[in-house]
Amino acid sequence: LLRLRSLLRIFLHHGRGAPLTFVGLDNMLFYSYFKTLVGKEVTVELKNDLTITGILHSVDQYTNIKLQNTRVANEQKYPHMLSVRNCFIRGSVVRFIQLPKDAVDVEILHDATRREARGP
Repeated sequence: LLRLRSLLRIFLHHGRGAPLTFVGLDNMLFYSYFKTLVGKEVTVELKNDLTITGILHSVDQYTNIKLQNTRVANEQKYPHMLSVRNCFIRGSVVRFIQLPKDAVDVEILHDATRREARGP
């Protein structure tokens, strides 16, 4: 089940509840899921503690993300980011991806993770 733990560790937060944790899943599961969220607002927290919110423009199989209409959570700490409106985020620097509560269908994610854990 946790065969890819060192490769991928993403926490999806939905609303104010406890985080849904998906560890050790194939990248393609996340790629397929995030493709359905294109056009929705997401918040990406980076490993350097920078938090960027924007509209998801695209995502690839490496969880590289393109955001449009971006804004940062702490403008005083990152004033150089105020002029940035579109950005590319390398998947390896992502700590968390927070999604709008209505964008998360927990049952579909649970089913997909069970299928992935069983393998071929």
